[in-house]
Amino acid sequence: MNIHSRSLLAKRNAFGLLKSVGLTTTFTVSFSVIAYAQSSANPNLQIEATGSQESNLSILTPTKILQGNELLDKLGTTLGATIGNELGVSQTGYGLGASRPVMRGLDGPRVQILQNGLSVGDVSAISADHAVASPVTNARQIEILRGAAALKYGSGSSGGLVNIVNDRILTNLPEQATGAVNTSYDTVSNGRAASGVIEGSVGSVAVHVDTAINNNQNYRIPGNSIQGGPNQVWNIPGHPFEEAQNYTGKLPNSFNNQNNLGAGVSYIGKSSYTGISVERMNNNYGIPTVEGGMIAQSQNRYDFQHQTRDPFEGFSSLKFSAANSNYNHTEFGIVDGAYTPAALWKNISNEFRLDLAHKSFMGWKGNFGAQVTRSSVEATEIETGNYAILPSTKTNSNALFWIEEGRWGALQGNLGLRYDAVSQNPNQVSEFQNPVAEPGPNPATPNLENRNFNLLSYSAGGLWNFAKGYGTGLSYTVSQRAPSAAELYSYGIHEATATFAVGNSNLSKETSHNLELNLQKTMGKARGKVNVYLNKFNNYIYGFYTGQTAEAAEEFSVVQSQQAAATIKGAEAELTYNWGNVGSGARLFADASQGTFDAGGNLPLQPAPRVGLQLAQQKDKWLANASYTYSFEQNRLASWEVGPTPSYNLLNAGLSYTEKVNRVSWTAYLNLRNLLNEQIRFATTPMAVRLYAPQPGRSMMVGVRAAF
Repeated sequence: MNIHSRSLLAKRNAFGLLKSVGLTTTFTVSFSVIAYAQSSANPNLQIEATGSQESNLSILTPTKILQGNELLDKLGTTLGATIGNELGVSQTGYGLGASRPVMRGLDGPRVQILQNGLSVGDVSAISADHAVASPVTNARQIEILRGAAALKYGSGSSGGLVNIVNDRILTNLPEQATGAVNTSYDTVSNGRAASGVIEGSVGSVAVHVDTAINNNQNYRIPGNSIQGGPNQVWNIPGHPFEEAQNYTGKLPNSFNNQNNLGAGVSYIGKSSYTGISVERMNNNYGIPTVEGGMIAQSQNRYDFQHQTRDPFEGFSSLKFSAANSNYNHTEFGIVDGAYTPAALWKNISNEFRLDLAHKSFMGWKGNFGAQVTRSSVEATEIETGNYAILPSTKTNSNALFWIEEGRWGALQGNLGLRYDAVSQNPNQVSEFQNPVAEPGPNPATPNLENRNFNLLSYSAGGLWNFAKGYGTGLSYTVSQRAPSAAELYSYGIHEATATFAVGNSNLSKETSHNLELNLQKTMGKARGKVNVYLNKFNNYIYGFYTGQTAEAAEEFSVVQSQQAAATIKGAEAELTYNWGNVGSGARLFADASQGTFDAGGNLPLQPAPRVGLQLAQQKDKWLANASYTYSFEQNRLASWEVGPTPSYNLLNAGLSYTEKVNRVSWTAYLNLRNLLNEQIRFATTPMAVRLYAPQPGRSMMVGVRAAF
């Protein structure tokens, strides 16, 4: 797909969704039908919203693309809340402010988060209380990738990769000014939200501007804040919380207030485009632990892109992209009833990518390129100026990648190869805290020495379309990642997880071997797919509860980075059926995964199995939908985790009406969530929050959207 046609497709997905109610829907099954209809008309059509050569229907690397009404219907205040009910995806839950996706039982640095194909540049992979610094409100689409496609963007994405696409740098000249606005009110948190985007052109220059504001107060919860009721005393290892305050009604420190402004300008030539964009993001949100607290987050981001079509013989595209992000957040504790600044986190990140795509050669199409990343992260105590939990560390990464996909009649294949050279360089004169650990001596401090890692990741897969509309595929991916700076060098109090974190500077690289079998039916009114996978890890990195407590850290548990062999097994399945028109259908789905240490015992923070049903009916200008999800009890916990995490029933519903007046399409909508007012606690959330902070109760959101 050339530069202009792919941008027109993205444009239609963004603004056309409100112009004709007969062409869109609000959930997975109907979007998959639309996507298939588009691609089957031209079997060579490639979805290339971020420069990816990956086919939208490739079984080899299962990909989900959220866009249009489906994205609007599922949109939450965080990335995790938005995609947390997708097949194989769950979420963490720290109030309304911080929720990161957990994919197939993996989280943190094993799930990369990108914005327009480049790293978000935040510190969300370090801890679940750190929010993803990429607002989703004005996202044009959200992509979930695995396998060879993920190797294009980074090593170590053994869980998968999520790419948030906002298209601030336009790649075609709009024929006329277009735009969209959205405003809503949510009863559960007295939440008020408004967003808007406008695009236009002057001569050969295209312009994009978007903004969003989202203000949510503390949300209401069903029943008691403490799992099991006000008389239940949960003894988190080393931190009993006997005096934990139980709440009903509104949950303290669960608020979220965010705003962002983004703009992009691009010059469009006959066979190329060049553009820049800027973004300012602010996000203040509460941390609903027993101690309580909040985080004030901000980021400035600058992006550059240039792409040339048919740069020379045999090649279809040359693309260069770069991003600079200056991220910081201040962590506040509660002292004498007031928020008091305690620690300041900073991360300055620069990333550069060069992609060269070649034309078909002996049935193969693909691209190769290079990626350079430089980041510097530090956390300092505001009162003393000393390091807080992580000494200042510079991380450098240089990578080469090569991705191919081929088709030969009923057979398809793909290959991926990536090499990374990663170095971790800490400030070697940092002075460590004294935890005064009991029982026994204090844990050993990490050695502040430079570490270098050479990583080789690769993927191979095959697909056999054994009958019209039926296919089965097998893929194998080896993914290596270097230990993060936090896993190597942390040493200090982490109140949001009620732990004293201890890094291990002797950690080696982590290697995952993932084998996946797929079966899929892609034609007819009834369609479906089944994915079964086995993921074996060498040197899996995790936080081990040592049994010690840190007296100088409010008796928090000492948790040290360790490694062990581990295995995650899982299965995912969905069956969809469409009747009548595109907007009417049903979807039945289920997913389950469980991680264990090869030596015995369960991995921590594993998601519970789920089953669900979704329905939608469209008639004339009306669209109604409902979804039900049952999450089983999670009692397969790590030896130091307490629980179990209770089962829950989640029932949601929605109704919308669209009317076109002149050039403007107006949509009024009503979304009802957690209609049964169930207590929902995610097994993937650390104990310090899971046991004391359920998810929001019953809510009603009303809103109006308009597009021209």
